Amino acid sequence: MRYGNIKKCDIANGVGVRTVLFVSGCTHHCKGCFQPETWDFSYGEPYTKETENEIVESLRPSYINGLTLLGGEPFEPANQRELVGLLRRIRRELPDKTVWAFSGYTWEELTGQSRARCEVTEEMLSMIDVLVDGEYMEEKRNISLRFRGSENQRLIDVPKTRETGAVVLWDR
Repeated sequence: MRYGNIKKCDIANGVGVRTVLFVSGCTHHCKGCFQPETWDFSYGEPYTKETENEIVESLRPSYINGLTLLGGEPFEPANQRELVGLLRRIRRELPDKTVWAFSGYTWEELTGQSRARCEVTEEMLSMIDVLVDGEYMEEKRNISLRFRGSENQRLIDVPKTRETGAVVLWDR
């Protein structure tokens, strides 16, 4: 896996101050994407053990609320297989930190039959607190929306959704 950027102390991509990892690789190719360079799976830097250590260390201060995964597409199977290890480590070492993920895939695609599904999808979802789902749609762009770019996208409370079996929107 490769990544395009790591932002520390970000306040735009989830609640509170966050570390944000922008992974490379996306097959959605949404019209109007704000980072089309991240569509390329070979864009950016290689994700290494040192990269993982840098991310985990950036999460340690008490003023950092958590990690946000963006892209590119975190739920491309090749990216999931790498990211699941990072999430396992965060849940083990920093269990009070929240994890947000943005995905062009919908909840239904991630939990049903789709090209996004792989052997670690369920485990990855089990370690995410909020999923912003759905492709960015330029014709539904709305800059007044909190933490999303287009009106079709949802902020999903993943633990409550998994518990109830029906999509529960995040509303805090």
